[in-house]
Amino acid sequence: MTNPSDNSGPRADIVLPCLDEAAALPGVLGAIPRGWRAIVVDNGSTDGSAELARSLGATVVHEPRRGFGSACHAGLLAAEAEFVCFCDCDGSLDPGLLPGFVRRIADGESDLLLGRRRPDRLGAWPLHARAGNLALSRLLRRRTGLRLHDLGPMRAARRADLLALGLTDRRSGYPLQMVVRAADAGLRVAETDVPYLSRTGKSKVTGTWRGTWHAVRDMRAVLGEAPVTVPAPMAVEVSR
Repeated sequence: MTNPSDNSGPRADIVLPCLDEAAALPGVLGAIPRGWRAIVVDNGSTDGSAELARSLGATVVHEPRRGFGSACHAGLLAAEAEFVCFCDCDGSLDPGLLPGFVRRIADGESDLLLGRRRPDRLGAWPLHARAGNLALSRLLRRRTGLRLHDLGPMRAARRADLLALGLTDRRSGYPLQMVVRAADAGLRVAETDVPYLSRTGKSKVTGTWRGTWHAVRDMRAVLGEAPVTVPAPMAVEVSR
């Protein structure tokens, strides 16, 4: 993973939703950019993830309501920095890449930047999960006009912009709802390639057909929602 000392520019809080990820936590937290705050949101782990994360210097938030969206939103509410990033806690994505995301937002290139996953080897991203993601990307394009290829969990934005979206989904539809409402609000949404590594342990969602189906179902429900009026993004002076 990226050397955490290689960091310049604005700092951010990184939200790491966590459910039984003790095996991956040391590597993930070891790659957090220096000076940034890792917020590990424990969503009911039974493997000691919360205690381990705390011992490794992370801020730990306990979210008893199960659901990926519940964990992500609890982390967003706990964040305090101007910029907030999200990253999976299973070792499949490198949080050391996030300073580049934040710099692009601070420089005015985009308002919400997503990581487009590029598998590092065959099998790192199961075929059924890729197929579901592709179908949702097409539906998203039809709904918003955004030409995205991936709805991956690695992303960055200004905290104030995300809070203004009024996100309500607390399950697998949360990442998609964030993108849909950002588009409705006139935020500039873009993506950039990131390596997708072999995760540690088995995925709770995309590792099975059943998990993938539930995720797709949640996301289709988000796409079926009527457009919500979202306040226009506030103008922010960028320090250079």
